[in-house]
Amino acid sequence: MSTGSYLPEKILTNKTLESMVDTTDEWIFSRTGIRERHIADSDEFTSDLATAAAKKAIENAGIDIAKIDLIVVATTTPDKIFPSVATIVQRKLGISSNCPAFDVQAVCSGFVYALSTADNFIKAGASKCALVIGADKISSITDYTDRGNCILWGDGAGAVILQQSDEVGIISTHLHANGNYEEMLHVPRAGHGHDTIAMEGNAVFKMAVNTLDQIVDETLEANGLQKTDIDWLVPHQANIRILQATAKKLNMSMDKVVTTVEYHGNTSAASIPLALDVAVQDGRIKRGEIILMEAFGGGFTWGSALIKY
Repeated sequence: MSTGSYLPEKILTNKTLESMVDTTDEWIFSRTGIRERHIADSDEFTSDLATAAAKKAIENAGIDIAKIDLIVVATTTPDKIFPSVATIVQRKLGISSNCPAFDVQAVCSGFVYALSTADNFIKAGASKCALVIGADKISSITDYTDRGNCILWGDGAGAVILQQSDEVGIISTHLHANGNYEEMLHVPRAGHGHDTIAMEGNAVFKMAVNTLDQIVDETLEANGLQKTDIDWLVPHQANIRILQATAKKLNMSMDKVVTTVEYHGNTSAASIPLALDVAVQDGRIKRGEIILMEAFGGGFTWGSALIKY
């Protein structure tokens, strides 16, 4: 597995948000752990973010782009209603038309869903080299007059290259969904291009903590592992308090939790591959180490991936 990521140049700080809505830097940071987030330009689309991250992952993998025979993009913010972001990325990268390409929509859990999908393609023999991307331009569906909501979101993309190998890579993935909670976190159809995120923050927080507790137990039990077998936790970057609660569940020091929420905010499907790439590039995560990824998102959807890097 090789990684790559991309963040837009524009940075929106908490101080800037103070001039936009009734909030303060201290209030935002104390409740979310976020200080700043990256925001894409109006003419910069999800496919642009995804393509930039993909190029980095391909470069870091050192592979010929012609080897890629599957593209799966996790996103909630496609450039268009159709075609998929994946097909646009395919065109921008110049990848063969024989390569299947499609999007997966599971909001903040999207990357785990996409990773599981690609892994199963490879295990079934339908793919030998998959490009998996998590990319979102959440600013495009954010209401910047909603002070409890607009403080959370950022834009970005992360990508991985998965290749068929005799070595263990993805050990297991675990996916779940429950549509009964749809309206706790959703983007209702307002029409006229003004669809924005609506969220019951406290209810989502409680559900996320409880659900992630369960997915940690499920993942460990399925693989006969103990908490101490996990070298790194690379979670969805929603809120520092959720990350701390999951680390506590694992009896894990926060030093072993990859956290990027302070400088990225919540980038939805991009957050896990972004965090993974940060920790790979700075040398924290090393070959052979066991990594637990877990996420919770609108739907509700949730899931985990256990990998040996």
